[in-house]
Amino acid sequence: MGTELALIDPSLRIGSARLAVADLSRSVDFYERVLGLALISQDEDSAVLGADRDRPALVLAQLDDATPASPHSTGLFHLAWLHRSRAELAATVRRVAAARWSIHGASDHGVSEALYLTDPDGLGVEIYADRPRERWERPASGRGVKMVTLPLDLEDLMAHAPADPEPAMAAGTLLGHVHLKVSDVPRAAAFYSDALGLQEQARLPSAAFLSAGGYHHHVGLNSWQSHRASAPSDSAPGLRLLEFELDPPDALAALERRLADGPEGQLSTQREPERLEVSDPDGHRLAFIARNGQAERRSSA
Repeated sequence: MGTELALIDPSLRIGSARLAVADLSRSVDFYERVLGLALISQDEDSAVLGADRDRPALVLAQLDDATPASPHSTGLFHLAWLHRSRAELAATVRRVAAARWSIHGASDHGVSEALYLTDPDGLGVEIYADRPRERWERPASGRGVKMVTLPLDLEDLMAHAPADPEPAMAAGTLLGHVHLKVSDVPRAAAFYSDALGLQEQARLPSAAFLSAGGYHHHVGLNSWQSHRASAPSDSAPGLRLLEFELDPPDALAALERRLADGPEGQLSTQREPERLEVSDPDGHRLAFIARNGQAERRSSA
């Protein structure tokens, strides 16, 4: 890759995700009552939710005649909801526990503290809070971050929780990262780095973590269960679209040039004003949106 290709906008963030679900009412109940997102709108076929009512972050779409996805297919591993503080994370944990929903994992990753559960369709959900960046450990090379998986000190975390469960996620909670199941980690990582311009921050056995702006990761990739696997069927619940927001006015045009000039210049893209869509090697649909345009559309809605 030529050095003239600029990295992707360092202020990139995940704006929203679209999931196809088997039972819309059941999924809305989970994401609203258990996880704590606000229900912004709902009709017969879809629902929109978010921690902030003026900032949609999750779209749920009803599937007709849904069929289960194989755990060994590619697709969504988890969507990760980033809390601004340990206290806000602890409040979500208490709410999930009060709803008697199972939490099946809790880990200290060094850069963050995280807990794991699944939604009614078995799609992964992470709730987490970051440690301050100055406390992130760096490899000897100074590039990237050290990510570990250690037991979480749940007792210490929950000491920060309110006495009673909060009914909703705190405003400001957002999608911090997405973790995808892929068929070939080196191939997928090359796409996100060489084609899109994210930087690899950490590599584990059969997993890679990439980001913009030095974050520990906006995108996680693994083939722990999906090595050489194919995509799930269209009738299976799962991720249908992931939207990233870019900030500078020229960031979208710069990404379009990178996709055209990079080593994978034959990629099929869809371009609209303030929006660019592309699929990764495993068929995950990605949209990149000009953040200023999004704000203008929300204010005029």
